[in-house]
Amino acid sequence: MPTSPDMTTESDSGLLETLQHAVAVFARRAEQTRLGGIGQVRNSMDRAAYLLLNRLDNEGPMGVKALAASMGIDSSTVTRQVAPLVDTGLVKRTSHPEDGRAVVLQLSPRGQARLAEVRASRRALMAELTDSWAPEEREMFTALLTRFNTALLQRQASREGRAEALSGEGPGESGQGPDQAR
Repeated sequence: MPTSPDMTTESDSGLLETLQHAVAVFARRAEQTRLGGIGQVRNSMDRAAYLLLNRLDNEGPMGVKALAASMGIDSSTVTRQVAPLVDTGLVKRTSHPEDGRAVVLQLSPRGQARLAEVRASRRALMAELTDSWAPEEREMFTALLTRFNTALLQRQASREGRAEALSGEGPGESGQGPDQAR
């Protein structure tokens, strides 16, 4: 199996060219729509906000450092991204249950409702886009996309020397792959 670009065959090269282009187009289209769902602009949500809310929902209340570590991003990035979520009432800051001096972030009831609304809209969009697919095709696409995202995360973590970032990643995001919110 080729391990570097100069070891690829000519047919691999063409396939990899098609793959890199398809990924680029996917990234652009996903960002353009922000995977906002079916016909309702109000159901769109910034990627970083979605990933933070999703993480807090899946893992429960946690401090900024723990949240940053679980997502594989800097604490300063989390602090900057969570500020508008607190301002809009989607996330609340509370005292740590064991150490009242420490602050933890948790999803507010409004945040839970908003996240549920966005998730439902995104599921409807995924259902629409894959309506003509066989169930096995959906499963295979999901498995391969998750595997692709995991490989991206592992590459990033190894380049940044952050192997610990891998511990909280993977399909634990409600069946989704790794979440990089930078």
